[in-house]
Amino acid sequence: MKTFEFPILKTQRFLLRQFVESDLENVYKGLSDPEIIKYYGVSYKTLEETKEQMEFFSNLEKEGTGIWWAVCSLDHKTFYGAGGLNSLSKEHKKAEIGFWLFKEFWGQGIMTEVLPIICNYGFEKLALHRIEGFVESDNLNCKNAMKKLDFKHEGTMIDCEIKNGKFISLDIFAKILNNLNVKYL
Repeated sequence: MKTFEFPILKTQRFLLRQFVESDLENVYKGLSDPEIIKYYGVSYKTLEETKEQMEFFSNLEKEGTGIWWAVCSLDHKTFYGAGGLNSLSKEHKKAEIGFWLFKEFWGQGIMTEVLPIICNYGFEKLALHRIEGFVESDNLNCKNAMKKLDFKHEGTMIDCEIKNGKFISLDIFAKILNNLNVKYL
C-alpha cells in the first residue's frame, strides 16, 4: 500500500505545509473574523466548531478530493492563512482554488506569490487541466487578483446562491493548462 507524503511547497518568502493540530487557533482566528469571512464560504463561532474545518483539510487528502496548505513564514513562526484546491474531479481533470489570509497581511503580494505554486502543483502533480475560482461579484480585490494571476473571467452566474438571506452572484474565473503535449492516463 502506497502512503501519501504531504507535499511541502516553498516560495521565496513562504512555506506551505500540512495543517497540524496547533493550527486550530489560527484557523479559528481567521474563519471567525467578519472581514475575512465576508466573501468566504464558511465561518465558525467557536474553537470546537473549527475542528470541522481541520477535518475538512485532512479529509481532502484522504479522499483524494483536494489539498489545502497552511501558509507560513519560512521559519514556521508566522501563520498567514491558508490556500489550496478542493472539489477535485479526476474524471474532468479540474479543481477549485481557494485562499484566505489574516487581514494584517492583505495587500502584501502574498496571494500573487503563493497561488501560482498551488496552481503549478495542481497542473503538474494532480494532472489537472483546469483550475476554477468562484468569486462573489462584490469581491473586487479577489477578482483583480485572479486577473493578475492570469485567470480568465468566463462569466457571471447572476443570483445563483443565497447568503445571509440574500441572493448573490458569482464570477467564474479559470486557468487552463495550455500544454498540448499533456498525455492523460
